[in-house]
Amino acid sequence: MSYKFLDHATDAFIEVTAKDLKEAFLVTANAVINLTLDQDKVEEKDQKVIVAQGKDLRYLLFSWLEEVTFVLITEGFAIKRIELEIQENKGYKINAKAYGEPLDFSKHNFKVEIKAPTFYEMKIEQNNGIFMRFLLDL
Repeated sequence: MSYKFLDHATDAFIEVTAKDLKEAFLVTANAVINLTLDQDKVEEKDQKVIVAQGKDLRYLLFSWLEEVTFVLITEGFAIKRIELEIQENKGYKINAKAYGEPLDFSKHNFKVEIKAPTFYEMKIEQNNGIFMRFLLDL
């Protein structure tokens, strides 16, 4: 499981590879978190619930990126670790718990504010693992 940042002039362009959907969404969250702050400096003092839904995997990925960003930026909650489950029933739903603490700009080395995920250049492939590519507007 891994992620990498691709070259892009103004936004964050990220590719994720994983063995299954659960791992892919965990890696995706870690990429977003590490783009925003230093995840290794966060302590697990509190928790937040994150729920994302989508009619298909593309909409689920968009919703997940939006919700993780909301918790980080809008709610100001630095995330150390996430546990999640994915349900599939007439669409997809992620139920997750994020463990962390209130965001401290100096302690967590706040790097960049994510404005929003986009559908532009989004790609999801499922064969011998999961491949995802997505763009975040910074």
